[in-house]
Amino acid sequence: MADVLPLVEARLRSALGEPDARAAVTFLGTDRIEVLRFTEGDVVRYATLGMSAQPMADPTAVLADPVKGPRAELVLSVRPGAADTDKVLRPLAVLAASPQVEGLIVAPGASLDVGGALWPGAPFTSVLVAESGGLVEDLELDAPADPVRFLPLLPMTPNEAAWKRVHGAGALQERWLNGGTDLRDPSRRSVPLD
Repeated sequence: MADVLPLVEARLRSALGEPDARAAVTFLGTDRIEVLRFTEGDVVRYATLGMSAQPMADPTAVLADPVKGPRAELVLSVRPGAADTDKVLRPLAVLAASPQVEGLIVAPGASLDVGGALWPGAPFTSVLVAESGGLVEDLELDAPADPVRFLPLLPMTPNEAAWKRVHGAGALQERWLNGGTDLRDPSRRSVPLD
């Protein structure tokens, strides 16, 4: 199968424009992960590039299928200026490398914890993986390969992450919606959870 990363980058560029910055991170035993930054008006979007190079494999499988299996990249959208959100590059690369390092299958509804603040002073230590298909359309690949999904990440405070573990992703998203929560605000407070 042809290298999917040029196709993935082309899809990101067609949906988000030209990246104004990019950084690369390589972890021991993993492929290189890049994070591209796209600035459009009052929103900055960070997108991973490299997570979809290989399909995510079930960690219990004896052999990983080199073609079949879910593929994804991660997209985080925030408002610039209120926080040093460019420091999110390394945590995003860590999340994108987690399928290779930890054998995770990243899917909508999952919580991903970064083990610390998403950026300096951020009230968020984890993200909720949202459904793909909105901002960046899924990228169809030649059969039998699964399409590449561009999964939005929604930052969660520790309280929101704990509440989500008990009540589920849908319930938390409903709370955000009912509370008029600006999920792009890099310094927002936790939504009321009582």
